[in-house]
Amino acid sequence: MAASKLFFVQIINGDKYTKAADRQYAASSLEVFERGSIFFTDRSGELVPAATLGTGFFLAIEPNKITDPDKIYEALSGIVAINHDDFFKKASKTGDPYEEILHRMNKDQADAIDALSIPGVKVYREKWRLYPWNEIGSRTIGFIGYREGGNFLEGRYGVERYYEDILSRKNSDLYANFFVEIFSNLKEGIISGGRSEGDVILNIEPEAEKTLHNELKRVHEEYSSDFTGGVIMDPKTGAIYAMDAVPGFDPNDLRSVKDTALFGNPLVEGVYEMGSIVKPLTMAAALDAGVVTRETTYRDDGFVIVEDARIKNFDGKGRGVVNMQEVISQSLNTGMVFVEKRLGNNKFRSYMKKFGVGEETGVDLPGEVAGLADNLNSTRDVEYATASFGQGIAFTPIQIARALSAVANGGYLIEPHVINRISYKGGFSRKPSYSGNDEKIISSKASEEMTRMLVEFVDKALLGGTVKNKDYSIAAKTGTAQMAKEDGRGYYEDRYLHSFFGYFPAYDPRFLVFLYTVNPKGVNYASHTLTYPFMRITSFLLNYYQIPPDRSPKQ
Repeated sequence: MAASKLFFVQIINGDKYTKAADRQYAASSLEVFERGSIFFTDRSGELVPAATLGTGFFLAIEPNKITDPDKIYEALSGIVAINHDDFFKKASKTGDPYEEILHRMNKDQADAIDALSIPGVKVYREKWRLYPWNEIGSRTIGFIGYREGGNFLEGRYGVERYYEDILSRKNSDLYANFFVEIFSNLKEGIISGGRSEGDVILNIEPEAEKTLHNELKRVHEEYSSDFTGGVIMDPKTGAIYAMDAVPGFDPNDLRSVKDTALFGNPLVEGVYEMGSIVKPLTMAAALDAGVVTRETTYRDDGFVIVEDARIKNFDGKGRGVVNMQEVISQSLNTGMVFVEKRLGNNKFRSYMKKFGVGEETGVDLPGEVAGLADNLNSTRDVEYATASFGQGIAFTPIQIARALSAVANGGYLIEPHVINRISYKGGFSRKPSYSGNDEKIISSKASEEMTRMLVEFVDKALLGGTVKNKDYSIAAKTGTAQMAKEDGRGYYEDRYLHSFFGYFPAYDPRFLVFLYTVNPKGVNYASHTLTYPFMRITSFLLNYYQIPPDRSPKQ
C-alpha cells in the first residue's frame, strides 16, 4: 500500500471536468499528488520543463473480489504487459481489498481495460514526478522522496528541496479541488502571508546545460576521474546558466542508484584546495593595493625558503629575473610568495576575506558549506605563503567561481543564484533580489590589469599560445593542486585536482566558466585535461548567444 502514495488522482487546471471521465477514473480513497513545476529558461526567454508531472493511468485489483485469476490475467495481458508471477502472487491474497499491478499506462490501454468491466479490476488516473532531462542537471534539480518517518512526499535534494515551500501543494479531493479552483480567491494566503504556491523558473539555459554536461562527461570518461564538475554563470549578476557534476543520476530511475552520495551537489558541498587558479586573486589584491605592477620584477631561483619550509615551482626550475606577467603566465609559486610578502599577511588576509574565502556564497541550493580559511588566522608566515598560490585554504567550486567573478566584473562581489523568478498560482510572479555590484572589493583598474594579464596567458602561454582566439579576448587560468589526505596529514603524491576558469569577452564579460576534475588518471596538468573542453564551451556560448567579436584583425 505504501507504494500507492506515489500515484494520485488529480485534475490539472484546464481539464474538462466531464462527469463521465471523473467517475470512470476517480478514486477518492487515494490522495491527490500535486506539485509545482521547475523550468529552465532558453535564450529567447521561453520556458522548458525541467521537473513536471507525468500523467497516465495505473491498474489495480481487488483480490477479495477475484474469482478466476487465470481468465483475468489472459484478458489483461492481451492489452498490456503484466508480470505473470507478480500478478498471481497479488491475486492470491484472497482477503486483500487492494493491490497495484501496473503503472504509467496510456489512455488507450486504460480505456481498453475499463471497457472489459471485470469485477475486481480497477483503472485509476495517476501523476508522477517527471524529469525530462534525465541525468542532465540532476545534481542541481534534485528529486522528491518520502519524508523520513512518514508517507508525505517532499523535495529531497537540489532545487526541489530548496524551494519546497513554493513547489509543494496541499492534497485535496478530486471534486473538492474543482470547486476550490473556481470559487476561492487564488491569491489568498500568498498575499496575506500564508503558503506561497507556485512554479520555479531557473536561469539555467537548457542547451548550455546540455553542452556543459556533455563536456564534463567526456573529460570524466577520458581520464577516469573520480568526478568532474562545472558551472557557467554571468560574472556581473551571478545568474547561473548551467551547473552540473558527473557522474550524476537519473531522477526518473532512483532504484538504479547504487551510491546515494551521487544525490548531493559537490559544487556547493565539496571543499577543495584549488591551487593556481587562486593566483589571480592574490595578484589582483596586490595590484589593487599598489604593491606591485604588471612590470614589477623579482629573481626566481626555482624555490624559496619560508621559515622551515622549502617552497618550489611546479617544475623546481628557476627563471632568473622575471616580471609579474611571467608569474601568471608560467604559474610560478615563488612569484606568488614574493607578491604576498609585498602585501603583508594582514592585508593578504583582509583581501582574501573580501573575496569570500571561508564563507558561504548564499547560492540558492541546499547543503552549501563555507570552505576552509583557518590558515589565514595563523601566526606562521608559511601558511600565508602557501595560501597565496592556493594551498592550505579550500573553496567550494561555487565559492571560487564567485571570487573570480570579482576579478572579471570590475571588482564586485556578487551572489550566485539559479532562480530567475517564481511564478505564483494566481498569475503573478516575483523576481528575488540578489546582492550584486554593491560591494566593491578591488578597483576597476586592478580588475582590468588582472584581466589583461590573464588574456596574455591565454594568447601566449596556454598550450604555447595555440588556443588563442583571433576574434575574442579570453581571460583564463589553469590550476593543478595536490589533494590533501583525509586525515589532514599532508598530501597525496599521485592524486590531483585539475581546475580551469575563464571569462569572455574578457573586458566586458558575458560568461564565466569554471571546470574541475578530481583525480584524473594518466595526465599531469589541468592545461591538458581542461583547456579544450573550456574552449569548446566558450565557442558554443559565443556562437549560440551571437556575441559580437571584440577584437580587430590585428590583435
